[in-house]
Amino acid sequence: MKVEIFADVLCPWCYIGKRRMTAALEGLADRTGVEIVWRAYELAPEEGRVPGPTAAEAMAGWWGHEAADRVARIRALGAAEGLELNLHLARPVNTFDAHRLCRLASDHGRADEMMERLLGAYHSEGLNVADPQILQRLSEEAGLDAARVRTVLTGDDYAEQVRSDRRRAAELGVRGVPSLVIDGSAPVSGVQPPTDLHRLLQRGLSG
Repeated sequence: MKVEIFADVLCPWCYIGKRRMTAALEGLADRTGVEIVWRAYELAPEEGRVPGPTAAEAMAGWWGHEAADRVARIRALGAAEGLELNLHLARPVNTFDAHRLCRLASDHGRADEMMERLLGAYHSEGLNVADPQILQRLSEEAGLDAARVRTVLTGDDYAEQVRSDRRRAAELGVRGVPSLVIDGSAPVSGVQPPTDLHRLLQRGLSG
């Protein structure tokens, strides 16, 4: 069974969803039949590499007087999953290169580790995940070869794969993140409680 997870580093719900998916997978009697594929879904492709306002400040612009309560809710839900979501530190940037490195990591069986390191760096540490030097370090911490990472960051490797993910999302009807597509079926929310995600996986495995 193939589970495609459309996600972006900038989304705190993707970090929460990743934790919940991990719990759902751990509840399976046999997870060897589940293939997890991380798909790129850029939330802010127009962003540059230089950080601007924080995520919390951006949310204040979107939600006005409701922003403080919404931010508090996101942080509380993150804390319930063991995550420190520092939206007052995280500053949205372009994630195209981060997604390219996730594709590199996938080729070496390290996609989960790469996504985990990127999400933690952005949401908890407030790091610039568009900065090549930071991406280099995070990739090495995720277990990738330093020389290969440098080659990717200084070239165009995996660019077409990231663009292909964007097209696939449109074809499947993915409208937000995190979204799950199980064996090509209609996308569903990837931030459901672990028990619900577990049922989805069990249903998929049973056909």
